[in-house]
Amino acid sequence: MVAPEQIARKKLDGLLSEAGWVLQEKDKMNRNAALGVAVREFSLPAGPCDYLLFVEGKAAGVIEAKKAGVTLSGVAEQSEKYMAKLPDHLARWQETLRFDYESTGDETFFRDTRDPKPRSRRLFAFHKPETLLAWLKEPDTLRGRLQGFPRLDSKGLRDCQIEAITGLERSFVEDRPRALIQLATGAGKTFTACSFSYRLIRHGGAKRILFLVDRNNLGDQTLKEFQNFLPHASANRFTDTYIAQHLHSHRIDPDAKVVITTIQRLYSMLKGDEIVPEDEEASAFETWVGDEGEVPPLAYNAEIPIETFDFIITDECHRSIYGLWRQVLEYFDASIIGLTATPSKHTLGFFNQNLVAEYPYERSVADGVNVGYEVYRIRTRVTEQGGTVDGAGFQVPVRDKRTRAVRYRELDEDIDYTSKELDRSVVNPNQIRTILQTFKDRVFTELFPERSGEWLPKTLIFAKDDSHAEEIVLAAREVFGEGNDFAKKITYRNTGEDPKSLIKAFRVDPFPRIAVTVDMIATGTDIKPVEVLIFMRDVKSEGYYEQMKGRGVRTIPDADLKAVTPDAQTKTRFVLIDAVGVSETKKSASQPLERNRSVSFDALIDQIAQGRRDEDALSSLAARLAALDRKLDDEDRVKVAAAADGKTPRDLANALLDAIDPDKQVAAIADAHGPVCTPEEERKVIEALIEDACRPFDNPDTREILKRLKQQSEQFIDEGTPDEVTNAGFDLNRAEQTVSSFREFIEENKDELTALQILYNQPRGQQRLTYGAIRELVEALTAPPLYLATHNVWQAYKRLDAAKVRGAPVDDQLTEVVSLVRFALGQEDTLEPFADKVEQRFNLWLGREKKAGREYSEDQTGWLRAIASFIAANAEIGASDFMEAPSLTGLGGIVAARRAFGEGLNDMLDDLQGALVA
Repeated sequence: MVAPEQIARKKLDGLLSEAGWVLQEKDKMNRNAALGVAVREFSLPAGPCDYLLFVEGKAAGVIEAKKAGVTLSGVAEQSEKYMAKLPDHLARWQETLRFDYESTGDETFFRDTRDPKPRSRRLFAFHKPETLLAWLKEPDTLRGRLQGFPRLDSKGLRDCQIEAITGLERSFVEDRPRALIQLATGAGKTFTACSFSYRLIRHGGAKRILFLVDRNNLGDQTLKEFQNFLPHASANRFTDTYIAQHLHSHRIDPDAKVVITTIQRLYSMLKGDEIVPEDEEASAFETWVGDEGEVPPLAYNAEIPIETFDFIITDECHRSIYGLWRQVLEYFDASIIGLTATPSKHTLGFFNQNLVAEYPYERSVADGVNVGYEVYRIRTRVTEQGGTVDGAGFQVPVRDKRTRAVRYRELDEDIDYTSKELDRSVVNPNQIRTILQTFKDRVFTELFPERSGEWLPKTLIFAKDDSHAEEIVLAAREVFGEGNDFAKKITYRNTGEDPKSLIKAFRVDPFPRIAVTVDMIATGTDIKPVEVLIFMRDVKSEGYYEQMKGRGVRTIPDADLKAVTPDAQTKTRFVLIDAVGVSETKKSASQPLERNRSVSFDALIDQIAQGRRDEDALSSLAARLAALDRKLDDEDRVKVAAAADGKTPRDLANALLDAIDPDKQVAAIADAHGPVCTPEEERKVIEALIEDACRPFDNPDTREILKRLKQQSEQFIDEGTPDEVTNAGFDLNRAEQTVSSFREFIEENKDELTALQILYNQPRGQQRLTYGAIRELVEALTAPPLYLATHNVWQAYKRLDAAKVRGAPVDDQLTEVVSLVRFALGQEDTLEPFADKVEQRFNLWLGREKKAGREYSEDQTGWLRAIASFIAANAEIGASDFMEAPSLTGLGGIVAARRAFGEGLNDMLDDLQGALVA
């Protein structure tokens, strides 16, 4: 019979061999036979150790082997004896052994004695000898470097992002292996991840970071975020300095600092299997379970060793990763950082309750980061009760769900179906049309009565499956009387149209107005202009529902909203239309802030002043104050602050939310009375919090100015006069009039305005455009009676010929008018943002320079890119700009520029400006 210790040794031998160690007996040892040699039963002053590890011929660590079932937490004390005393003649890296392993073959612990407060941690397998060698040659350890990060420069970061990064770095100081960050959708989770990833690499010396996403298209979005991320006070974007790789194959770039992939692909890589592309395209929220609940186990993969990553970021770390996917996370010897908008109990448990930052949806609404929502419920008889297929003796249509081929079959009897079978085994086109017709009838009378009726708010519909989505798209086009461009299906089974292009069009173009999806854009995908979500499917997962709901919460600049929905003013809320009862289950983790919609703002604020203190009233007032703040300018906020003891509407909303926040209440009670107090004392503390939050509304001046500003931001609704939608398409006449006015303006002012003189006479003109000349042109265009704002003219061109228009103008960037004029004069075939054209010309200029034999260093290239960006925004550049523009002073200003380019700086600037703006 084989002894348990021998079984454990056999497992350990296999694990060591797989990790690249050469196994030897002491009497036949050759410590230089390989980079890593593990010698069994090596005699030390404290006794024979199970394995002594040699790296480059010198003793570096020890392994203490135990039989299966032995708990290892105390075994490290036994290893300590072997590590502390070494024979004087033994070749070694240091006086005592540095690396300490304890293992049963089924469970392995590891400790690096050079870590601050060295602590054993669980491993999936052993490290490779190459890894231990690299650690031996480093002056300090990763965990040691995490103790002393430089202070975070908070410029450009939101308060919630600062809290997340500083909280995470405190967790590193405490050597916590897992940390969870909760940031509401729209609060910039990925930007925050870019920020702390840069610090981990730049200051922590992290070798490689793994960024796990739920679906492949979210990987594209994450890569773009890293490509656009410009660290503060740095001349280069993240990917100009470090490689960020989005995996589309099974090969990890050895030089990549950030590797982005779906957890599905990484699992297949570890298993050594090929991945089916569709497996990366579906959300893993409610999918990917093993047969009959079995979780297929992972084995060690020498091509992807456990030390491949130092940190793992799990984006939208939902419950599904803790079943099949948990072993993927625990395979690597890496700290795990979770990002989520909707933490569940399972999530908090996985991250050891280490929630380092918390920024919930309700707070984000009060801060103006997100908007609130209202639920509009639609019930139909078939949706609630099902129906009957009258087929006895008749031919009824039957569709093949896979091929969608329709044939006719005579039934022996009628078929009764329930609501659960609807759109699964039975399709009722009338039910779909009824819901969409109700939406059409109510959208401009109840949901958005202030709108003109010409532009349906951007609407996202969630369907049950691809076939259901197809039925909804066809019905939407029919009900609204529109063409194919009006409603689009965006799923992984799209044929003929690229889903990514459709998502982009839904985000930035007027059409489509309606997008129907199953789960492709249910999580993560950022589409800010969406103002209506329609649920035509139920959702089992609380986290998934919150994620789907998050598609509507994002705020958007007014100009961006108007670019896709011209009759919209400001996005202050979104409407969730529930056609299946999804909002009536207990899955929703957050509740609408607005809970007293029937009470007017004036009445509600008066009720608070008169003593009303219930939670619904305080929450509703907070929601309305947050929405009001979004509509005000700085001058109006100053007026409110003058009457409300320095508090803006947003401050007042936050105070109300703090007063009813259970966590804030508990903290206040603890501050006042310590850990033990009576119920009466608790009640008094909570009452005091609420009274303090409500006190500003005692002042009649505060109430008066809030009411007056609220009235200025609203229109009265005439519910007595009936109305109907007469046109939901493009207003082409208006677009043609705008374009015509713009062209007439150019013709009439070509000899009056300097910018037009230069642009009109190209390509013969030799004069250079200046910022002053462009500003003069924009001011003349926007002056009465024309009021030709750049984004309106741009939108008019897009309506008339969308194929010739790419992208949208950058808000408040005056140089965009140059693109418009050149397009109107026929000098450019397409209308695109000025910065895009500058980037194209900059790349051509670099190519010409290279052909001419002029090569630029990395430092010079960083300067050139910063200069090109400045020219894109200002059309010109001069010596004074190097001392005034933050993007240039941050690189060292004119002194550093002259040091980089020498005496040729001025000539180079003149040549570059001519090439980019000519």
